[in-house]
Amino acid sequence: MKAAALASRGRAYDVARVRADFPILSRRVNDRPLAYLDSAASSQRPRAVIDAVTRYETHCHSNVHRGVHTLSQEATTAFEGARERVRRFLNARSPKEIIFTRGTTEAINLVANSFARPRLGPGDEILITWLEHHANIVPWQMACAATGAKLRVAPIDERGELRFDGFEALLSPRTRLVAVAQVSNALGTVLPVERIVRAAHERGIPVLLDGAQAAAHGGIDVQALDCDFYAFSGHKLYGPTGIGVLYGREALLREMPPWQGGGDMILSVTFEGTTWNELPWKFEAGTPNISGAVGLGAAIDYLGSIDPAAVHAHEQALLATATAALLRIPGLRVIGTAAAKAAVISFTIDGIHPHDLGTILDHEGVAIRTGHHCAMPVMDYFGVPATARASFACYNDEGDIDRLVTALQRAREVFA
Repeated sequence: MKAAALASRGRAYDVARVRADFPILSRRVNDRPLAYLDSAASSQRPRAVIDAVTRYETHCHSNVHRGVHTLSQEATTAFEGARERVRRFLNARSPKEIIFTRGTTEAINLVANSFARPRLGPGDEILITWLEHHANIVPWQMACAATGAKLRVAPIDERGELRFDGFEALLSPRTRLVAVAQVSNALGTVLPVERIVRAAHERGIPVLLDGAQAAAHGGIDVQALDCDFYAFSGHKLYGPTGIGVLYGREALLREMPPWQGGGDMILSVTFEGTTWNELPWKFEAGTPNISGAVGLGAAIDYLGSIDPAAVHAHEQALLATATAALLRIPGLRVIGTAAAKAAVISFTIDGIHPHDLGTILDHEGVAIRTGHHCAMPVMDYFGVPATARASFACYNDEGDIDRLVTALQRAREVFA
């Protein structure tokens, strides 16, 4: 089925119209039209997001929560309005459960420091999987090193899928938290998070989901997932960099101490002590990224306007088309062949280092990611130092796939 003609809910997905919403896609790189296939690292921004940030910066920029003048009130309304957009996007029960952070990494570190560390002791365990991004490994290593706890890692198989029996076998009376990616950034594997949450909760174990690679594909419902924490970043969701979200159950957030101290996370301060602010501001010390939050709210609105279900179907069609095309290239090996995948293809080509592939493709105007993708254990498992990774988003079309294949053939000719 042609991706550009894909129908969702009876409507054809108009990728040409969507592409027109992204100004950067009209530029040329090395005198060639840009084929941007690196959205898993950072997605591009539609005009609606750019305009929303510009309006904020040019019409109502001020600090929030602290002023009675018009600009401060307008900025506060825009900032808190973005929080409500995030709440609806995640289907959280209350805006008190939505904490603005700098991104997924800071959100996970907040949980590691404010939730996990006070609850960990020698012999306690945190369980992750072999598929994790470094941001969902290193904070737990640091928490374990500080408390004497142990980090346990659930195994994967040669397809890059979680071995669920191995995961369940590692759940124990000493497991204090499960922290897993919803989608692997390196391989695109979609993890069975519903089963993971259910298995952990049957044993009374809370669960954090790293949603950095999942949020842009829509359909996130934290109440249906029943997770205890959920983290994602704005810049992978067609929004600005430097803004992200931690969702947490209100009951848990109320019990957690602040992680950082300073302005806006307090109600009162004396030299004898401090009274913390209410949720969610207890965890938002200092002046926040106001324009980033405004941009994130606009990105959520934009994704909703083009139908997340249609976007997901379009991306899945691109994944199928691109995978079939790449597998016809001699010497190309796809790393990660899970049955359930997001629109990410990680691959190698015999005799060509991924960094060289990336350089040659850039000369052809094709942007992909090369390296270990902040997932070095995954690379170690598959016995490769790095991979090339092509990732697709709402604005990609089959022309981008054709450009990718042509550029890879060019790379093979260069290294022949």
